[in-house]
Order: sequence, then C-alpha cells, then structure tokens
Amino acid sequence: MSEEVWSREEWQTRMHAHLNRVAAHADAFVDRRSRGARHPVHDFLFTYYSFAPAKLRQWVPPFGVSLEITTADLEVCPWLQTDRFIHENGLLHLDERRFMNREREFAAWLAMLCTRILGRAGRFTCFGLHEWAMVYRQPAEQVRHQGCELRLPPEELAAFVESQPVCCSHYDAFRFFTPEARLLNSLQPTLETRPDLEQAACLHANMDLYKWSSKLWPWTGSDLIGECFLLALDGRDLDMRASPYDLSAIGYEPVKIETPEGRAHYEREQRDLAARAANLRQKLLDRCESLAAISA
Repeated sequence: MSEEVWSREEWQTRMHAHLNRVAAHADAFVDRRSRGARHPVHDFLFTYYSFAPAKLRQWVPPFGVSLEITTADLEVCPWLQTDRFIHENGLLHLDERRFMNREREFAAWLAMLCTRILGRAGRFTCFGLHEWAMVYRQPAEQVRHQGCELRLPPEELAAFVESQPVCCSHYDAFRFFTPEARLLNSLQPTLETRPDLEQAACLHANMDLYKWSSKLWPWTGSDLIGECFLLALDGRDLDMRASPYDLSAIGYEPVKIETPEGRAHYEREQRDLAARAANLRQKLLDRCESLAAISA
C-alpha cells in the first residue's frame, strides 16, 4: 500500500520541475532525428541510453506515493491511466501487483551494485583516457565521430596514451577500446566482473545512474530519473571535452588532459560529479531495496 500522499499542488510542481529538467533536451533530440541531423555530444543520452524521449518527458510518481488527482488531471496526463496505476477515491498510485518478478530480481541486483560502489573508494586517476583508448592506433575511417577532427595527430595521440597509466574499470567503456588499447589497460573488466570493479569516481559508472534508474521506470519515479539524466548530461559534456576530438566549433572548449593542468581540471570536475552521483546512488539504492521487498 502507498504510505505517502502528495497534494495536487505538490505533484504538479514536481512535474513542471521535471519538464524543465528534461523536455528541451528530449525535444531537441526528436527534432534532430526528424531532420537526420546529429549532435556528437547529446545524442549519446538517447542512443546509447535507450530510454525513449517521450517516456522521459512523462512524469510519474515513485512506488509508495499516492497522488491527489482529478479526472481532468488524467486527461492532461493520459499515461497515468495505464493498468500499472490504481485510481480510486480521488487518489492514484502504482499497483504493486503489476511489479514483475524479473523487475524484482533486477532491483535486488541493482541494490547490490549500488551498495558495492558506495562502499568502494573512488579512483581519480583515469583522467578520461577511455575516449582516447577508443581511437588509439585506429585507422581514420574507423573513428567513431566522423566529421569531428582529432586535436592531435595520430602518432602524438598514441604517444600520449602510451605515456599514461590506463586503468579503466568500466566494462561498457572498455569494450569499445581498440584491440591495441585493451592490452594497455591494467584491468580487463567483463560484464560478470562489473560489481567487483565499478567504482564511484568513474564518469561512466556515474552516468549509468540514468540507465539503471530508467530501467525500473515507472517504479523509480521521474524525479529521480530526471536528476540522473542531468548528471549523465553533465558527465557526457565532460567526457567529450576531455576527449581527443576538437568540438570547439560547437561550443565545447577542450579539457586538455594531455597537459598536467588539463588533468587537474578534469579531476576537479570528476570529483564534483562523483559527489553528486553518491547522493543519487543512495537514493536509487533506497528505491531498489523497497522494490526488491515487494511480495511476489
């Protein structure tokens, strides 16, 4: 049963705040897609992370919360009329009977992953080298972001990568390394070792909070998903500013990690993102523990 009730004023305020967070980015992606245009930074949030932009815009409450709601409200928000919700006596809440066993198992696994990452010291020594490792000694025609020039000639880029300790702990980043770059990495992460290796400093592990929270939509609620989306957006911006690509023409001044000053700058931003991520990861852990406890 739901334990908390949000008034119409409260949940509508939350809904408008959510739209202010995400709507412009979701709408811009849909517009680009309709025109066949691409954005080398922001499209990642809608392609690699596969949560539909329309669903991202739709505000829903988390499990355990009831909304004071009217018939007129439901007409404005038709997605709240699906069979995942119960509407009775002027209140609406998620129906725990619609929570599937596979979702319960995933919530338990995700709670474990969040717990391990929160309990593990972050390693602030990678300096965003993963994007460099993805183009290390790669033929020009295979470089991912065609149309974006690299900031350094290939041999200088390779020499820089070889001069640094490569220590990527994130499987989904590591699997895009070139074969030659994989040999340089001090870790060899796999899908199975994710819970053993992911750590709180990792830019991609923190961006993934958006992926994990959205995989449990609607149960996690849109407020948390929207906050995680903004974190992922800021993480992606840093990711690409620190990358070997020259994106200055579209307003992304590089964080030159090939210099000591650039690496120090990267670490400062990385630490700020990690601090924000720790708060969101704890919120996601709390939600996952509540969901995993729902009776089958």
